[in-house]
Order: sequence, then C-alpha cells, then structure tokens
Amino acid sequence: SLLAFFGTTPVHAEEKSPLRWEKKILAFEASDMQSPPAKGGVLFLGSSSIRGWDLEKYFPKHQDLLNRGFGGSQISDSIHYVARVVFPYRPRTIVFYAEDNDIAAGESAESVLADYRKFAGLVHAKLPKTRIAFVAIKPSLKRWNLVGEMRKANTAIRKWSARDPRLSFIDIDAPMIGENGRPRPALFAKDGLHLNHQGYVLWSKLVRPHLRTENQLLLASCQCPVSADVGKNAAWIKKQLEE
Repeated sequence: SLLAFFGTTPVHAEEKSPLRWEKKILAFEASDMQSPPAKGGVLFLGSSSIRGWDLEKYFPKHQDLLNRGFGGSQISDSIHYVARVVFPYRPRTIVFYAEDNDIAAGESAESVLADYRKFAGLVHAKLPKTRIAFVAIKPSLKRWNLVGEMRKANTAIRKWSARDPRLSFIDIDAPMIGENGRPRPALFAKDGLHLNHQGYVLWSKLVRPHLRTENQLLLASCQCPVSADVGKNAAWIKKQLEE
C-alpha cells in the first residue's frame, strides 16, 4: 500500500498544475503561426471572463486587440506561460483578469496581490513600457460569499498599482452592484457567475479608455462642489482625477 501511495498523483495536484493548459497554449501558438497577430496591440489575458469577451463585437473601432483568455485559469497560470502568451506579442497594454478563480480556490487576498506583483514584475522585466490594466475582481451572484476577501484583494492591488504609472486599476465592482447592495442579476448568465451581453457592455465601457494609444489624449470634465474647506475641496478633486 505504501508503494501505491507514492505511485499515485494527487487529483488536486493535477487540477492545479499549469500544465493542464498546455493544449490550449499550443492552440494559441498554432493560430499565431497560421495568422500572426500584429505586435504592439492590446492583449486581453486571463480566465473565462476574458475568454468569453467578443472583442470584435464590443470594440468595433479597435483593430489591434487580441484575446488570449483560457477559462478557469488563475494568476499563477499566466505567470507560468508569460513567455508564450505575453512576450511574443509585445503588447502596449494588457487587460488582465484571472483573480476571481484564485479566491474561489481558497487563495487569500495577500496571495493574490503577491501573484499579481510577480506577474507584473515578469512583464516589465521584459517589456518595461507595457501598461497593465487590472480589472477588479467582480462581485457575482454565485460567489457572493467570497466578496469580503475579493474586495480586500481589490483594495490591496489598487493601492499597489497607484505607485507605478504603467499600472492601472479598473473598478468594475461598484458599477455591478444594485440598489440593494447586491450584484445586479441583469448582468449575469444563468450560472450567476459569468457575464451576459449586458455585463460585457458595462465592462467594455469601463475598459475602453484604457485602450488608447500613446498619441491619444483622454479628456473628461466634471462639476466640483465648492466649500469654505480648501482641504475638503482638494480631496474631492483628487478623487475625481483618480477615477
């Protein structure tokens, strides 16, 4: 029985190994050989929320977007395959979303931050000018019980990203919450986890400003409330600039 124990690969180890995505990565590489994508575009990378994003449909004015989502993946999987799913494309921007599955698999907010920092570090060591837009962990109907840890991870990554102008944080949490303080059902597929058309319409609207090229300027305006408290006014303006 001892020999049988050592000769058996734990099921959970197989499920967590990045090698479970090898066939998918090979399929990406085969597609690239048949029709090489242009370098310097925008790379959408991550799990099923990325994989299901029809970029041509939701971003019809952008011709340089590439989807390399592989459903069910975690940040560690993108780290493992970074040399094959990021470096060859030399993207000017990466739109990244995978951390939903990390929290669902039992990872802590601290672990998610550490993995994202590692991913960003690997990218910038090879591609120092590439911008990375981190799409916040979404609040979903199915995983609402995990929202506390998810928001803890979001807060940590938002703060860390603010230190580097190449990093940005896209808050999709608040816009997905209804008046009752819970996720809006109208944004989700029947499984209560993945996005439907309306969900992608919302996400696309929030992500679109991050797709601009270096020679494009994004302008926005808002009306600021004015009070006798200069510090309060400054804090409000600062908040608007960050958003």
